[in-house]
Amino acid sequence: MRIRIVGAGAMGRGIAQWAAVAGHTVELCDVRTEAVAEAAGFVRSMLERAVQKGRMTAEDAAGALGRLVPLDDPWAGGPDVELVVEAVREDLATKAEVFGRLEQALPSSAVFATNTSSLSVTRIAAGLKDPTRLAGLHFFNPVPLMRIVEVVPGAATRPGIPPLLTALVESCGHRAVTVADTPGFLVNHAGRGLVTEALALLEETVADPAGIDRIARDVLGLRMGPFELMDLTGLDVTAAVIDSIWDGFRHEDRLRPSYLTPNRVAAGLHGRKTGRGWFPYGPEAAGPAPEAPVTGDPDRPVCVVAASRAGDADAANAVALREALSAAGATVATGAEVPAGALVLVPVWGTAVASAVAAHGLPAGRTFGVDPLPPAGRRRVLAVTPAADAVAARDARAVLARTADGGEPFAVSVVRDTAGSVAQRLLASIVSVSASIAERALATPGDIDLAVTTGLGYPVGPLAWGDRIGAARMLELHRALHATTGDPRHRPTRWVTERAALGLALTDPGTSPADCLDSGQESAV
Repeated sequence: MRIRIVGAGAMGRGIAQWAAVAGHTVELCDVRTEAVAEAAGFVRSMLERAVQKGRMTAEDAAGALGRLVPLDDPWAGGPDVELVVEAVREDLATKAEVFGRLEQALPSSAVFATNTSSLSVTRIAAGLKDPTRLAGLHFFNPVPLMRIVEVVPGAATRPGIPPLLTALVESCGHRAVTVADTPGFLVNHAGRGLVTEALALLEETVADPAGIDRIARDVLGLRMGPFELMDLTGLDVTAAVIDSIWDGFRHEDRLRPSYLTPNRVAAGLHGRKTGRGWFPYGPEAAGPAPEAPVTGDPDRPVCVVAASRAGDADAANAVALREALSAAGATVATGAEVPAGALVLVPVWGTAVASAVAAHGLPAGRTFGVDPLPPAGRRRVLAVTPAADAVAARDARAVLARTADGGEPFAVSVVRDTAGSVAQRLLASIVSVSASIAERALATPGDIDLAVTTGLGYPVGPLAWGDRIGAARMLELHRALHATTGDPRHRPTRWVTERAALGLALTDPGTSPADCLDSGQESAV
């Protein structure tokens, strides 16, 4: 295939390298001719590096470079061009002008694709005489390494174009997911679950950025915490994406932005690229402060109490924690009564430990919340209320640090008491946002999980993650968060509610009305 790429910046040159290595002839052009020369030089250096590292042969690299054709004029005729990929700046008027000029220069058989990450594909196509020829083809940077591409049909896109683009992407070694032309498409939309909830936790002073990141990594198993991720991406970029998706979905509460970001963006606290974001960077930067050492009494007696005396799952969480602490050699009291002076540990699921104190008459100064989520690493989370005794809290931290295998003790994060604690709220939001994408049929469950694991590096897809917990248990978490906080951002989705009631997995697309019709019939719904 002969492909013309318009725009020789970071994305354009990455797409050019990807396509040329896969065997396609690539015309690379830009309104700035010097940008084309720089991009060609960059591709050459990347291929030389691949040869040096043994990732490709010198012959294959030379072949790819031979298929890279620099063009001086983006609007030059091209009777053999079959596909155009536009990768210019994120501006609707600029993209519309580019395609308008290309429409005059190239044959009507050429398919147009925009690499937009945030603009409406339908609006970009609307300025064309033939809007049916254009679709979105959203790559991620760096293109050769980020092996996922979003195929985005616009409202007028011809039905045959998305399958053609999908086949092209997958023949070149990447995975393709088809997503609806909605704000943020799929990966950016799904990614809002983590960062918006992390910002909400920071707003509520539940923990500081470093503390939230530690829990995200060590309990949930994420490669990077949300604040590290924002600093890497750039808070200016992240904030703009958050705002555009929130506006695009007409202020959907689940996607609500934080008041914390505008001033930080205005102050230039964008992250790594400015030397300071949520954390400092550079050769003299100290980095996040280390955790305080564990100094309490690990032998102080503890009593484990279920958050709800009527809930089977809460009782199971209490039993699991009791057994784990006993196996580690802690002094765990048995019986219904709380011994004098004993610490009280309450595994909470979507609720606050303060509610358990009030409901069960527990000693406020000695009662603490514990997150029952099995940690991906060696970290537990202790939640303290405003009534907590500081000495008792230090002792509770020391007890939770104990380990049964004789290895390294657990790290123990201390956070402010909140409904669901930190990890549960992050996970609930990740699952909820992706469930809302599925219930709107913006993408299939399989594509949601594939795109998020590949594009965002999560250890498991959001819906599969929810299935690990169980649909019924996830619904219980969402309902508890919603009831405890009153915040509509936590309201359960229809997707999770239905599947919990029907015994379906969250990854199961289920039966649609169209599935129930004979071929050729249409639904009246």
